[in-house]
Amino acid sequence: MKKNIIFVLILVNIFSVLTAGTGRDKKNKPQAPKNIILMIGDGMGTAQVYAGYTALKGIMNITGMPVSGFSVTYSADDYITDSGAGGTALATGVKTRNGSIGVDSTGQPVESILEKAERKGLSTALISTSAITHATPASFIAHTSDRSKYADIAFDFLRTDIDVFIGGGYNHFARRADSLNLVDSLKARNYVVVRRLDDVNVKSVTRLAALLADEHLPSMAKGRGNMLPDATATALKILKRNEQGFFMMVEGSQIDWGGHANDFNYVLGEVVDFDNAVGKALKFAKEDGETLVIVTADHETGGLGLVGGSVANGAVQGNFILKDHTAVMVPVFAFGPGAEMFTGVQDNTDIFKKCVKLLGLK
Repeated sequence: MKKNIIFVLILVNIFSVLTAGTGRDKKNKPQAPKNIILMIGDGMGTAQVYAGYTALKGIMNITGMPVSGFSVTYSADDYITDSGAGGTALATGVKTRNGSIGVDSTGQPVESILEKAERKGLSTALISTSAITHATPASFIAHTSDRSKYADIAFDFLRTDIDVFIGGGYNHFARRADSLNLVDSLKARNYVVVRRLDDVNVKSVTRLAALLADEHLPSMAKGRGNMLPDATATALKILKRNEQGFFMMVEGSQIDWGGHANDFNYVLGEVVDFDNAVGKALKFAKEDGETLVIVTADHETGGLGLVGGSVANGAVQGNFILKDHTAVMVPVFAFGPGAEMFTGVQDNTDIFKKCVKLLGLK
């Protein structure tokens, strides 16, 4: 009997050694994330992802994420969503009408995950290669039935306690038709306001408004450089100081614009840039161990089809069927605590609901 007990104890010890660090020990593995990084490739369907995968010769941060699924994207009033309604679904968990942001289908304001996170004491950030007042980032912070009201949307950044926002749109804060200077208002609220990311001294910054272009940032082909990956890394250095955690949304805006233009090289350059930003987020998450990274899209643009290529050579060709959005499902990828919740086919509003649940938000 004693020999049997000793043998069982030896087996238990061996199993404990073998499984150490694998995540099987639930006492050491976080059951829910402290932080969430939601990364939105605007207009990015599966063809756009696979084009990037091919151009990168099969070594892509997005496709290396262990969990994948799909998202259904229709809006409250159309089978084909726009970025306002698509962004609002991801930001608030509510379907709305095309052209609206941060409101339901009747025009009533709906609290976003960013606002919920702020209320709980988490830090927050928005990053975009478009104007920060554009539809997708604005969906997380503004409430209007007209996504084109950029000056009004800029005011909403002063109505929240967002910690970091990086993108274009300087004119919507400083060169307004009403002559108000919201840059001065931001400074009065202890934001460091910069026009160049290189001017940020991360060690001394607690609140950052980086308005890097008068309107939108240039495309990769026209010299944007590493703005999106660098902005992602900069924001993470600031947000990680909050012991309660953070929520951050990062948008690769111009994948969509390349689709509208039916410019395959434009799309490809933007997908690769977005993937580099995903790499920065994944590096942080792997080192941190308490961060969930989700990569998805608000919709697909252009009806892109891949008609030839070679993964080995990094060459790929594509054609488009139209110059607008389509209704196809878009991919969802996830890494980190809670990633397993994002498998299968889900509505775009479900991504919000799962994030809220994982962060313990009301």
